Amino acid sequence: MLFNDTDRARIAAAIATAEATTAGEIVVIVNTRPHRYAATMLAAAALAAFTLPFAAVLLGWTPSLLFPDWDSLDAATREAHGIEGFAAVQALCFLAMLALVALARLDRALTPRGLRRDRVHAAALTQFRARGLTRTAGRTGVLLYLDEAERVAEVIADDGVFACVAPEDWAETIAALTGGIKAGRAADGLVTAIARAGAVLARHLPRCDDDVNELPDALIEL
Repeated sequence: MLFNDTDRARIAAAIATAEATTAGEIVVIVNTRPHRYAATMLAAAALAAFTLPFAAVLLGWTPSLLFPDWDSLDAATREAHGIEGFAAVQALCFLAMLALVALARLDRALTPRGLRRDRVHAAALTQFRARGLTRTAGRTGVLLYLDEAERVAEVIADDGVFACVAPEDWAETIAALTGGIKAGRAADGLVTAIARAGAVLARHLPRCDDDVNELPDALIEL
């Protein structure tokens, strides 16, 4: 378990403290579920199916190894059996590689880091919309999203924040998020990141007298 009850209480308190000085609404989500990359698994299996049988042929494999009566067959039957045998070997290579990559969980290691970051970004955007951050009165929702498995962090701001806060202003917030998870102190990293995000928001979007807390302060764990 990444967080205990004490950690969750600290994080919720940090959000409340940060929001006390700004009109911004901060939501913190941590994904602890590993990603699976089906496209990578299929690509690796397809590559094996196309290359391994050809390599076997170059090394001396022939369909006669699959058909004991190969020498007694006529040319047409040999040709048909050769195609069948090659297709069967391709199918076996495909299934074997697919099983290997899936069971050994090699899909993440074989997926380029850029594509893994894109997956995290897409997941963060989905959560941003699903958790109501686009429905605050002043469009001041800010999502701090941390992916444990990929050790990638995202800060996504709604239109009211994006209009007055430059993307580079979130650099320290992202550094705290990723630094905490890499150091094995995820809760400390989140508390620091929340404080830094709150400071950024307070500079650009100070709290109004009639401000209402529209989104929950509790940590959301996926």
